[in-house]
Amino acid sequence: MKLYCFGESGNAYKCALALEMTGATWEPVFVDFFKGEARSPEFRKINEMGEVPVLVDRDLTLTQSGVILDHIAASTGKLGGTSDFDRQEILRWLFWDNHKLSTMIGTTRFLMNFLPAGKRPEGVIPFLQGRLKAAYTILNDHLASRDWIVGEAPTIADLSCCGYLYYPEPYGFDRKDWPNVDAWLDRIAGLPGWKHPYDLMQRAFPAT
Repeated sequence: MKLYCFGESGNAYKCALALEMTGATWEPVFVDFFKGEARSPEFRKINEMGEVPVLVDRDLTLTQSGVILDHIAASTGKLGGTSDFDRQEILRWLFWDNHKLSTMIGTTRFLMNFLPAGKRPEGVIPFLQGRLKAAYTILNDHLASRDWIVGEAPTIADLSCCGYLYYPEPYGFDRKDWPNVDAWLDRIAGLPGWKHPYDLMQRAFPAT
């Protein structure tokens, strides 16, 4: 399998991490997002939406991290839960993450770290951080009495929701403020195959 990605993309990281942790045979294909490659005519032939991640598995091309995660779980038989109820719960958390957590973090992190200060729209970052605080509270409370988001073992729901939370760039999230999330991130990082995003995928901005 080939995963079109770049290191700074939390959505790509979710998929790269799932591939690595399931033991799938895969290779990353670097997309220079910040230089416009994802919006080029050539890339739009691969993904008309002009974004990463994109997973190519033989004659199948998939986009959107939730769809890719679902495919990885189904094709490997791992990280997909143990019951029909688990699957519904996994989908519920994937949709919640995509709407309430990852999208908000991705936008906030981009504005704070990858967009020149003069181009940042006034008031947007504090607004998004307020929305994110509500999302962190939901996740932290959910993990108060359980080790994993769904069921008794890690699933793609965990990998989806954790995707952006390991990145070092500031966006207003401090693990020590959310002890249940902090412990959960440690549990995920202790699983076989876990790697930091910048160890799995090439960065667009090399470390300085």
